[in-house]
Amino acid sequence: MKQIAQIEQSYLRDDYPPFSSGDTVRVHYRIKEGEKERIQVFQGTVIGRRGGGTGATFTVRKISSGIGVERVFPLHSPNIAKIQKIRTGKVRRNKLYYLRELTGKSARIKEQLLDKNGKNDQVEAEETATEVETVDEVVEEKPAETKVEEKTGE
Repeated sequence: MKQIAQIEQSYLRDDYPPFSSGDTVRVHYRIKEGEKERIQVFQGTVIGRRGGGTGATFTVRKISSGIGVERVFPLHSPNIAKIQKIRTGKVRRNKLYYLRELTGKSARIKEQLLDKNGKNDQVEAEETATEVETVDEVVEEKPAETKVEEKTGE
């Protein structure tokens, strides 16, 4: 069994950006038509990932001319030229199959905003609030020193 895992390891690809359900991705897929080969771009929302190893797949959904189109891509396929992550979606589920029934604005997914360092803005705001509280505590612990100058009657 270990031999099979070692052989599969050589076929795994790691040149993709990390993405998950809810993210909007652009998949550049090689298509062979006769002797010609071209790249077709499919951009949409990832509604699910499944499997592991060389059999891992992900499903991308887009709306084309008012009709929902889904396509399942093998994650480690040599036919995928590249995957670009366009935006990160803020979702609370791994499988977004409920998007199939939604249309219009209700089918949108909120974007998870990240700062320049790749951190979540909300997490940074919470860290800043904690820092402010600790600074206030330090100031309260230190008693204020008062200088009293005595005047002498010369």
